[in-house]
Amino acid sequence: MEKLVYSFPASKTIERPAHVGVVGSGDLEVLVQPSNQNETVVEIRTGITGFQDTWKKVIERFVSQHNIAAFITINDFGATPGVVSIRLAQAVEVSLNDTNDN
Repeated sequence: MEKLVYSFPASKTIERPAHVGVVGSGDLEVLVQPSNQNETVVEIRTGITGFQDTWKKVIERFVSQHNIAAFITINDFGATPGVVSIRLAQAVEVSLNDTNDN
């Protein structure tokens, strides 16, 4: 099991936590917690080793697009970069949606 941690400056606040996806065959789960710090911290736990550069690029792209101040946990079971990007986008959508929306 490999653990990767990335930290980036961020300024956009979110109000709600989010949980999307499941850890299972070829997928991953993303948990987002609001942060009162001016940074995004991403902690990745994966059983697939040797992809630090790929992970870093995917996370850098996500942070440059969304700039949310949050603590993000990713539990990976071999997801592709495309799936990672989709799950992160879903988590941001959940975190930014008004709680009164149904």
